[in-house]
Amino acid sequence: MNKIIVIIFLLFSLHTSAQEYRSPLDIPLLLSANFGELRNNHFHSGIDIKTQGVEGKPVYSIADGYISRIGVSPSGYGLVLYIDHPNGQTSVYGHLSSYNVRISEFVKQEQYKQESFRIDVKLSPYQIPVKKGDLVAYTGNTGGSGGPHLHFEIRETKTEKALDPLVYYKKIIADNKSPEVKGIAAYPVPGRGVINGTVLPLRQSVAQLKGGEYSPLKQPIEAWGLIGLGIKAYDRMDATSNIYGVRVVSLSVDNKEVFRSEVDRFPFDQSRMINTFTEFADWRLNKSFYMQSFIEPGNKLPFYSSTNSGYININEERPYLISYELEDLYGNKSVYDFTVIGKKQNIITPSVCNQVLIWDKDNKYQTNQFTLSIPKGNLYNDVCFTLSQASSTEYYSDVYTVNSTPVPLDKSGEVTIKLSSDPLSNKKQYGVVQLINNRASWIGGSYKNGSIIANIRELGIRLAVSADTEAPKITRIETSGKGKRRIVVPKDEIRIRMSDNLSGIATFKGTIDGKFALFTHDMKSSIYTYKFDPARLKKGITHKIVFTATDGCGNTAQYTGEFFY
Repeated sequence: MNKIIVIIFLLFSLHTSAQEYRSPLDIPLLLSANFGELRNNHFHSGIDIKTQGVEGKPVYSIADGYISRIGVSPSGYGLVLYIDHPNGQTSVYGHLSSYNVRISEFVKQEQYKQESFRIDVKLSPYQIPVKKGDLVAYTGNTGGSGGPHLHFEIRETKTEKALDPLVYYKKIIADNKSPEVKGIAAYPVPGRGVINGTVLPLRQSVAQLKGGEYSPLKQPIEAWGLIGLGIKAYDRMDATSNIYGVRVVSLSVDNKEVFRSEVDRFPFDQSRMINTFTEFADWRLNKSFYMQSFIEPGNKLPFYSSTNSGYININEERPYLISYELEDLYGNKSVYDFTVIGKKQNIITPSVCNQVLIWDKDNKYQTNQFTLSIPKGNLYNDVCFTLSQASSTEYYSDVYTVNSTPVPLDKSGEVTIKLSSDPLSNKKQYGVVQLINNRASWIGGSYKNGSIIANIRELGIRLAVSADTEAPKITRIETSGKGKRRIVVPKDEIRIRMSDNLSGIATFKGTIDGKFALFTHDMKSSIYTYKFDPARLKKGITHKIVFTATDGCGNTAQYTGEFFY
């Protein structure tokens, strides 16, 4: 009966007005990252709240609701909680070190039930209800975290769109600093525009001078035909030295706005479209983020308004007055003005392209030894595709340079690479590798008819077929570190160190006396830890431990040992 009452209450409450959220922490809120910040292959989907450089700060539910999802992973969000609220929103708390007692016990039961450290569990409204201000967890540094902090999100529950949490906490987080301009880029549209006599992008740094004003462009921009512009910029906030993403970018030509982006929300399945929001090639080659102020045809991001998709037609011999205005959530603004000089120039006809990949079509490129397939919806613009091939004695195939320049794929494409030699009886040990400065990074794949089929996420990469024939290495640790950092492993736990040479650890499992034993793990460490569990471990006897690991190619290793408890 109580369960039914809780469910009816929560469903009824979905139609009530939004609650005022409390802070998820009881310390002053300072951010190390903001919403929409530019990251490798994704927008940052929340805010990162500093935790004074330490782990273990109490985390509180920001409003009434119920725990709707719990995740535990050595990567990603690490330990994470999702709380659904009656107003139709979900709050998310990531990189946690631990949960409260009730949630911790629920998680451990699920891990033993699934016989897995990694779990992702969805809960019903009546299982773990919470009230506003309830302590639910403690901050940490688990998963893909670079230091102690709380990753905090607010999402639309029904659509899972990520929203900007800072909207709800403006009153308690100070920001009186304007965004900063760092560079301007100009892009001629191939075959339709030219800049300074070339079809190459022109990028120029901008400096902020002592008086606060910005330096002018060192090189004039003389253009003809259709061009696009881009800007490199960061935001700042009070009391921190961090840099953040810019919320609003507005571009005007001759005092008329032609492009505007406002990163206030986005669906998770569109987060990878950061690779068309920014200039992907410059990011890959120079680790620099220029935000493009034009919209490529495959770009479906929801936060734009524009005229002619932001492209500018330079068709008169005169100065075009260009103005960028940047703005943050608090209304702090920066303006950068410059001129594009309209000057007649020959628009360079692109060289003949032997293989054009069309952005809104299924694409396939095939030779006797190599095939590339890119399904419709994975390209943001048309691509003139190139492939080069070099023989190799180091790998089981030729080495292929898959396109001469970096090009992002929204989801993935598929490559099929024919083996030049096929000596292995265990075909699962083959896999595609990406060669970066002659270092092999494992992609993987599957064997079929003398070829390896694998998925890729971008073009402009070097690929070959390699093999992983070595099993993971497993050792038990008695002490950790050397010299002053030498640490004796506590008597109430067992630590295992594990590594793999190429394809990476795919699965691992520990057992004690033949029954599943929970070993915890974090991607930032090669150590796997089991803490003695009095509820599941009989005292006063010798126990047998078996730890098994399998890599991405199916190579398996096992450690067997004993301990007294």
